[in-house]
Amino acid sequence: MTRPILKTGRLVLTPIALTDLDDLLALWADEDFTRHITGRPMTSEEVWFRLLRDLGQWSVNGYGSWTIRLSDGGAYLGNVSILDHRRLIEPPLIDPELGWGLSPAFQGQGFAGEALEAALAWTDAHLSAARTVCMISPENLASSRLAERVGYRPYARTTYKDQPVQLFERAKHP
Repeated sequence: MTRPILKTGRLVLTPIALTDLDDLLALWADEDFTRHITGRPMTSEEVWFRLLRDLGQWSVNGYGSWTIRLSDGGAYLGNVSILDHRRLIEPPLIDPELGWGLSPAFQGQGFAGEALEAALAWTDAHLSAARTVCMISPENLASSRLAERVGYRPYARTTYKDQPVQLFERAKHP
């Protein structure tokens, strides 16, 4: 499967690449960005392994992570992903998992919703999974609202790495 480039009215989503490393290092060093994801900034080593993991998803699964940039000027906003993390969690996440993150400088402007809608449209058209799932910290109200806005509904509360999380699911749209 080719790695698709997705376009919206304001954004270009390109499959993650090694050339995204500097932008990823800056994003994952931002305490405001990492607050609800890892709870702390990530080291350069952790970001490197995350990038390698995301690159591998495309090769192994035929889906993965997209880098989000403004179509006008190319500014880096963050990423949106459809991944198989094989998380050690109950209940198990056996369906493709949607994840996203935008730099705080670009939050609250509708970019995340635009990127999620593009990624989900591609997912619905190209993957056979009957649903996708996502996992959000209960404290991250903005992401929970966005997940519900694009069709996700809560289905379980659990813990992941000793932290409370809310699991959401979204049925494939025909």
